Amino acid sequence: MHNFVLLSFLIIVLISSTFLASNAQNNTTPIFRKTIQPAEGPKIIDPDLKAQLVFEGVGFFSNMAFLGPDDILVIDKNEGTVKRIVNETLTPPPMFDAKVATKSERGMDGIAISPKSVANEEDNNKQKPDKNRDTKYNSTKDKYVFLYFTEAKTQDGDDKNGTDPIGNRLYRYEIINDSQLGNAKLLLDLPAMPGPAHNGGSIVIGPDNNVYLLIGNVNEFERKSYWTTTENEYYGKFPNGRSGILRIDQNGKPVNDEKVLGNTFPLNLYFAYGIRNGFGLDFDPQTGKLWDTENGPNFGDEINLVEPGFNSGWRKVQGIWEKQNESRSIGNVSMDPINLYDFNGKGNYSSPEFTWLNPVGVTGLRFLDSNKLGKQYENDMFVGDFHTGNLYHFDLNKKRTSLSLDGTLKDKVASNSSDLEKVIFGTGFGGITDVAVGPDGYIYVLALNTGGSNCVPKYPNAPCVPYDSPNVSRIFKIIPSNKNEQ
Repeated sequence: MHNFVLLSFLIIVLISSTFLASNAQNNTTPIFRKTIQPAEGPKIIDPDLKAQLVFEGVGFFSNMAFLGPDDILVIDKNEGTVKRIVNETLTPPPMFDAKVATKSERGMDGIAISPKSVANEEDNNKQKPDKNRDTKYNSTKDKYVFLYFTEAKTQDGDDKNGTDPIGNRLYRYEIINDSQLGNAKLLLDLPAMPGPAHNGGSIVIGPDNNVYLLIGNVNEFERKSYWTTTENEYYGKFPNGRSGILRIDQNGKPVNDEKVLGNTFPLNLYFAYGIRNGFGLDFDPQTGKLWDTENGPNFGDEINLVEPGFNSGWRKVQGIWEKQNESRSIGNVSMDPINLYDFNGKGNYSSPEFTWLNPVGVTGLRFLDSNKLGKQYENDMFVGDFHTGNLYHFDLNKKRTSLSLDGTLKDKVASNSSDLEKVIFGTGFGGITDVAVGPDGYIYVLALNTGGSNCVPKYPNAPCVPYDSPNVSRIFKIIPSNKNEQ
């Protein structure tokens, strides 16, 4: 298998070099085209469905967003680029290229797209979301593109030589001449130190048309001097934008209402807090409620229902176990933790709706707001992971306030692999970085060829992928198995 992956990688690099050389003389030649799906591809558990390869190319693609039907923007974590895939072909050159720090989880980490019109309303909360799938993807000149990345001072990857990044930054861009991003507007300037991991990066446009950004504690090694009260540390520093889900309007202004932790900056940014790190964020199309995925240390990855003022519990609680010196204590179940920081009653802890006992590197979360895969999957939740390449499927209860779980999962804890079999929808994707629903109503999965933990010295024998190195990225589309290849 390793020889096959290596051979595939070398072939792709050779093809890309040939096309790049040709492209220098003929600017109309695409860099990559759709390739033949390898024999060992993803497997969907439902025999009536399959995973169809849409695109394959060299890069560390961390997130994607749809400009329109068969028109996808993907971001490359380590290159800091925004690339466009039209009709399954990557079109050169990139639409945007930022200078990004790349060490560990730093880089180009988040993207979202929204019509311009909603940003020009005085009160986004009074706007009604556009539920028409056909009109949602209008002309590119009428769209904003939101990008979240760790901005470097001099060049890509200069932080690996000891240069501190400028910050984790959220920008808004316009699409110029249908080919590039410009007219940058800085919306949020957030901490990037000490890092280099736990930067988060998931962005979603809410039913209120506001921008929601998930950022972790930006403190991989838990340096005490950086702890804040948004990490439930009573003697921590005043909040500075880390460890939360932040909400602003599309012009970068705080939305001052009762849903945030306070009326002054930056408390008026915090829709939720107590978050270690996370890569999944989406709204339930039926209720308008926000859900997230969050990453634990060596236990306790989570799926959460995020009500306004939600406190996820970090650094005191992870999963449903009280945190004790980075080790889990299953016997000390803490479903109603005490002594958490509540910001004068504005913050409220609630336990996860699902927890993995052993971490899987949970990533993208998306609700399928169509019946293209059958009525049995409509409005259900789909979640990916990076370590094992699994795609999970969850039904919700009738009130859509929790996940519909039974048997050994009734306690909301997947304690072993047999527990997980009940919710696994597909396997063999590699390292899933994002899950999306396209304008055509189908699920799309973005994944690296291989997944696992970051390759670091403290885990010398663990399956891993270097987070700051090139890889092979693929986009798969989940379709009925009797549907013809496109």
